[in-house]
Amino acid sequence: MSRLQRILAVAAALVSALTLLLGLAGGISVPLVIFGVAGLLTVARFFTPVSLWIDGAVAAFGAWALLDGLELFDVEPLWFWLALVACWLFAWLFVERLARAIRAKAMPDALGIVIPVVFGLSLLFAWEVVTRGANVPQVLLPAPSMIWERLTASVPTLTADFVQTFKAVLAGFALGCSAGFVVAILVDRSPFLKRGLLPIGNFVSALPIIGIAPIMVMWFGFDWPSKAAVVVAMTFFPMLVNTVAGLNASSSIERDLMRTYAASYWETLFKLRLPAAAPFIFNALKINSTLALIGAIVAEFFGTPIVGMGFRISTEVGKLNIDLVWAEIAVAAVAGSAFYGVIALIERAVTFWHPSIRGGRT
Repeated sequence: MSRLQRILAVAAALVSALTLLLGLAGGISVPLVIFGVAGLLTVARFFTPVSLWIDGAVAAFGAWALLDGLELFDVEPLWFWLALVACWLFAWLFVERLARAIRAKAMPDALGIVIPVVFGLSLLFAWEVVTRGANVPQVLLPAPSMIWERLTASVPTLTADFVQTFKAVLAGFALGCSAGFVVAILVDRSPFLKRGLLPIGNFVSALPIIGIAPIMVMWFGFDWPSKAAVVVAMTFFPMLVNTVAGLNASSSIERDLMRTYAASYWETLFKLRLPAAAPFIFNALKINSTLALIGAIVAEFFGTPIVGMGFRISTEVGKLNIDLVWAEIAVAAVAGSAFYGVIALIERAVTFWHPSIRGGRT
């Protein structure tokens, strides 16, 4: 075991023992007793090999035991929170051992997906246990289970809001990125435009959303076109700057070689400079995929029909329906992550020759 693994193993076993000791004097539940005993027995790893899956099983059982014991007390005692710490330590140890096993080729690379899944579930689990175990007011922070219940009960509303917002996201993303790309080609062709347009693009990118959103509503109306205009303003400059930088990524030796072949400007552009700029362009697309969603949602705060993710968040906060607000946030997060993931997959297919892609990283 590595030094970190030994520290985690000792800490997890000690906290499990302390949980068991304090819990037996304070009405601990039977599942948590079993978890404490199982955690204490893992010290056997210092005398005989213990599979990493044992650590994962102990963490999973501890999570179930903690959720099962949430309703025993109005405010959970100290040993309950120690059990939460022990469960987190076992999950951390499992992930650490799995990552090292994958790097050492002792486990298939496909199991790498387990690591982010365990991390995400651990965060949701800690959120659930802390909010319910400490009786955090729902108006401050609802538990994930409450958010899930509200999400499943409000599917028609969330779907209508999603469609309304994503019309602006997709339209603005397409227009803003396309405009930025075309202007970058023109800027690269003309030093005059480079000196004139880049400062203006920098100025536009510095404009605050809350300043331009009301203006766009006055210009384009309350429906989704005004939100798309805000998205265009937000996505234009990242695409412009990244594309200009990418067009300059090819070396002078490569450009000289194209000239020796009597290649024209456009042949050099399409056969050398744009392929070299592809990683920069996809970087801008990935940045804009999140900026577009943020811009559309914030723009809906300043005038929209009675539908849309930003509209729903602003109105439901006023009604203290915080669980619905978090449901909208969850939908936005999943949609934004999926949007980013699609672009990343396209990048892997298009720029397969790039060292980062050949090495298995995006």
